[in-house]
Amino acid sequence: MHAPQIIFGYHGCDASVVRMALDGGDINPSINAYDWLGHGIYFWERSAVRALKWATEMAHTPHSPVQKPAVLGAVIDLGHCLDLADPDSAESVTIAYHDFLRRCREAGDTPPKNKGPESKARFLDCAVINHLHHLRESVGEQPYDSVRGFFNEGKPVYPTAGLRTLDHVQICIRNPRCITDYFRPKVR
Repeated sequence: MHAPQIIFGYHGCDASVVRMALDGGDINPSINAYDWLGHGIYFWERSAVRALKWATEMAHTPHSPVQKPAVLGAVIDLGHCLDLADPDSAESVTIAYHDFLRRCREAGDTPPKNKGPESKARFLDCAVINHLHHLRESVGEQPYDSVRGFFNEGKPVYPTAGLRTLDHVQICIRNPRCITDYFRPKVR
């Protein structure tokens, strides 16, 4: 049993997804090969504004499912969380990375690559996190309900700053039962 770790998350999406979730429907998990934290339902932790900014950017890309940008708020219990700010979690990911590379070599496969430091295409990160979940499952370890990561993104807030304009905490929910409620946030 775990102590509840309750957070507010914000999902940038189309307005139809907000209506559907508030009416009791399920959100489809993201299963893109480039998802930073592996497959699951993505939320910005404590940042409805950032979620809306993302949805607005998506609405301007060709063939986007986002036509009318909106934000869905969620009350989330992280459950058994792979928190990448925790050194033990980072060590688990490192172990999964080396095992993933070994398996690629043995199979004669070329491992996927992340695209440059400013790109959002994290093919290797996604494969490694998904591999970690597979490793845990294969040895009967408790699956992670969620993955939480801090990301440096954007331009430095001033010269030589370690903080960037788009730094954020992202949550990937693997177990939808962790989402205890949805709401429509006021976004300013």
